[in-house]
Amino acid sequence: MTEAPRVGTAQLMELLSVSLGVYYGDFTVAAASENLTASQGKALTVLRRGGPAAMRALAETMTCDASNMTGIIDRLEKRGLVRREAGASDRRVKYVILTAEGERVTDAIRAKMRTTQEGLDRLNEQDRDALYTLLERVFVTLPAA
Repeated sequence: MTEAPRVGTAQLMELLSVSLGVYYGDFTVAAASENLTASQGKALTVLRRGGPAAMRALAETMTCDASNMTGIIDRLEKRGLVRREAGASDRRVKYVILTAEGERVTDAIRAKMRTTQEGLDRLNEQDRDALYTLLERVFVTLPAA
């Protein structure tokens, strides 16, 4: 009896690249439907997931320059999707907070990601649980020191 060939790291990386490309394309189209750039949509998504964030921390999370982050937040603030507040302990630190309208737009973007939704809907409950566990293990959980 022959064993199935093992999947190598390079193959996994390639499939992950394709998967992320589909997800990012789906996200970009959904953000554009709300008159947002992908970067603006990503900022809203990061805030929706993690709550208020200092401008510098938000720039680091999004791996962009702080001056670019300022422009992104300026445009989101003009639309009423976020607001800035000075930090309680250090008034020089500005925190970005998602508004109720920002939450609504973020949820609308996710709801419009049809390709991603349809792909995930094809998984049964056991496969969803397994995928969640694997993605969390690979990208979220840090190995014990």
